[in-house]
Amino acid sequence: METSSRRTGSRIKYSVILVAVLASALVLTASTQTWYTLHLTAASGHSGTLTVSGADAAPAIAALSLAGVAFGGALALAGRVLRYVLAVLGIVLAASIIGSVASAMVDPAATGITVVTKATGIAGDAGVRAVIAGADATAWPAVALVAGIVLALAAIAAAVTAHRWPTASRRYGATQDASAPIHQDDSAANAEDDDQLSAADQRARARDAAIDDWDELSRGDDPTDTDDPAADDPAAGEAEVDASEADGEADGGTPPVR
Repeated sequence: METSSRRTGSRIKYSVILVAVLASALVLTASTQTWYTLHLTAASGHSGTLTVSGADAAPAIAALSLAGVAFGGALALAGRVLRYVLAVLGIVLAASIIGSVASAMVDPAATGITVVTKATGIAGDAGVRAVIAGADATAWPAVALVAGIVLALAAIAAAVTAHRWPTASRRYGATQDASAPIHQDDSAANAEDDDQLSAADQRARARDAAIDDWDELSRGDDPTDTDDPAADDPAAGEAEVDASEADGEADGGTPPVR
């Protein structure tokens, strides 16, 4: 049951992250596309039409969409408390994108003021609006608006489901202090416990033991080392023999024959 719940939480987590990243990437793509085609009057002195890109119509959405991609990446690494903080930030980002796109859709002529000024030399809001005969919209403003809404829904889903997301595994948890003693379980008790465990639990225990061995190696300890220093270090054994001989001579006895 616990394994099933963990798998469900993991699916929810990565689905939310994927949706947030894809929505942000779609907004970024929309910012590079043409949103409006402006038709100018003869009084403008400019023949033909002018195009307004998403970056001109809503300059803030490019930076906001990049922040949305970073938001999705941060969710993948965040702990439980930080997930709620990031979810709130994601909602703010999405609301900013929606507001910028909606403003551009409400007044297309205002989005092209800078473009018209550069092309015709006409300055001033009233003067520019006077030479704009009309504006044709593409589908990209609507795409950006929908993507912003989807990003908001993903951030809300993150806030609602964050408590169900699985936590990081022990491999990425805090490492044990090198000065702390390593607890060794009794092998006979472990063998008895292994007989009572299921095959999946036995595999999990073996995997944890392998991780512990790697942790010991990273601290410079040999997990196969014995507890007898004389057995591993011949010099230590020789030192013990010399000490025993010195004790025998001090007591007036004869030194032991090696």
